[in-house]
Amino acid sequence: MVRPLEGIKVLDLSRALAGPYCTMMLADMGAEVIKIEMPERGDDSRAWSPPFVEGESAYFISVNRNKKSMTLNLKKEKSVEIIHRLINQADVLIENFRPGTMEKLSLSYDEVKEINPKIIYCSISGFGQDGPYRLLPGMDQVLQGMGGLMSITGEPGGPPVKVGVAVADIAGGMFAAYGIVVALFNRETGGKGQMIDISLLDCQVAWLTYRAGSFFASGEIPKPLGSGHPVIVPYQAFKAKDVYVNVAAGNDQLWQKFCKALGLENIMNEQRFATNAMRVKNREEIIEIIGEVIRTKKADEWLKILTEAGVPCGPIYNMDKIFSDPQVLHREMVKELEHPTAGKVKVTGIPSKLSNTPGEILTAPPVLGQHTKEILSELGFKEIEIEKLYEEKVI
Repeated sequence: MVRPLEGIKVLDLSRALAGPYCTMMLADMGAEVIKIEMPERGDDSRAWSPPFVEGESAYFISVNRNKKSMTLNLKKEKSVEIIHRLINQADVLIENFRPGTMEKLSLSYDEVKEINPKIIYCSISGFGQDGPYRLLPGMDQVLQGMGGLMSITGEPGGPPVKVGVAVADIAGGMFAAYGIVVALFNRETGGKGQMIDISLLDCQVAWLTYRAGSFFASGEIPKPLGSGHPVIVPYQAFKAKDVYVNVAAGNDQLWQKFCKALGLENIMNEQRFATNAMRVKNREEIIEIIGEVIRTKKADEWLKILTEAGVPCGPIYNMDKIFSDPQVLHREMVKELEHPTAGKVKVTGIPSKLSNTPGEILTAPPVLGQHTKEILSELGFKEIEIEKLYEEKVI
């Protein structure tokens, strides 16, 4: 079965997480991704540990499947011919250096489009290619704070808390993949190549959605609510007799079912709790009442009771529970691959399930420079030329 992006060649000059997450998404859907890495060192994330799996970084393994690795020192003069040949064949170039770096390498968008006018050129940076912050380093920790996310995450009155994965980077990678596919579609329907400018700060601001909407409407600065929801009650985690359980009574009909399941019919239609707006207004009082009841039974008991009552609810999993859950396994969200040096490794699956042209995880993340000779040979370099490039540390 043909994958939807087969025939698309991506030249990947990115490293760490935002860019590699983007190119992983493209590779899963069939694009040929050539990952350019520094000789000897490679992508920064190859050194991020622990843990290592037989010398390979688990971090790197998590976001670099389905790609080819080629080593190339872009600062060496002899790399120019190689990178120009790659650009000439590429549909997409993606980089996530600090603004100005690609100009120093003579690989700015204007220079690259002279070689290949049809190329889609995607730059990911912390703050974008223009504006007063353009040259500041953009790390995920910094962006989660500046993008407002940390101000609304955590317990009331507690310190700012970041999300447990690097969501600023991942959001940037996802928006970049979206922009690239849109630009490719535009090109295929009569458009031209173009540049895509992705700012991690922009992506975080875009993610604020209804929290931003509330601020725009009221002028009130949103505060963290722990696991609670700003405009729906009850919609949070409650401590059962043993562990926490999630409850999401997202409307007044579900509230009625929830009350009957908990034996709270006596307050179900009270004016202060009967509508969601009133429950939000009286949040602390109703959460305390619910909490007292939930604490009387174990989480599994409540999950059974609430599920049978038709109330959305769920456990709060640790990693071991997630990756042994029957639904997760049924949906193929855990895949095992044979790695050249690490042996069998597991990666997360593909969340976008296309009925006619699904993505596929075919190859394990590459070892550093695994495909250098193969790619250079395809570009027309002879064996003796390739050996000389190795000797001169160009590759």
